[in-house]
Amino acid sequence: MAAFYTYLLSSLPMLQFGGKPPFSFERFIEMCRDHVPGEDLAQVKQCADDAFIQKAQSQPALAQWAVFETSLRNELVRIRAGRKKIDGSKYLRAEGSGDVAMYHRAMASHRILSPVESEKFLDGERWLRLEELSLGHFFDCDALIVYALKLRILLRWDIIDRADKQEALERILA
Repeated sequence: MAAFYTYLLSSLPMLQFGGKPPFSFERFIEMCRDHVPGEDLAQVKQCADDAFIQKAQSQPALAQWAVFETSLRNELVRIRAGRKKIDGSKYLRAEGSGDVAMYHRAMASHRILSPVESEKFLDGERWLRLEELSLGHFFDCDALIVYALKLRILLRWDIIDRADKQEALERILA
């Protein structure tokens, strides 16, 4: 029987794409430690990086996210390899869906000239997919996993936004 984390999830601040992360991923795990038992906590901790994408997952949210992310990355490889006229098959992962919409997401991203805006577009698509994954999961482990993955997106953009852009430009031009 699935466990529910009503108190924990209702006490967490709402996350909004483009907003500031309310706390670090480590702080989120600390908050979960008091309310989430071992197996579910281990599932949530996997969201700290993308290593779980290459492993088989029993948790539905992690499994569906891995398929989505792998499919998106595969489409990006195909598009970028085609543009460079090289064989990108050695970079493809076998897992993934043959979703036509994924090709359109990747192509739309590829057409954006600014690399930062292209990444923001892709993360916006990722956010939308996480919203879809959260449907019907209000207080269970899948809801915690979706929250963790959204938090990672916000933390990534917080680092990008805080970067010293002038210093990076000087390094590139040197």
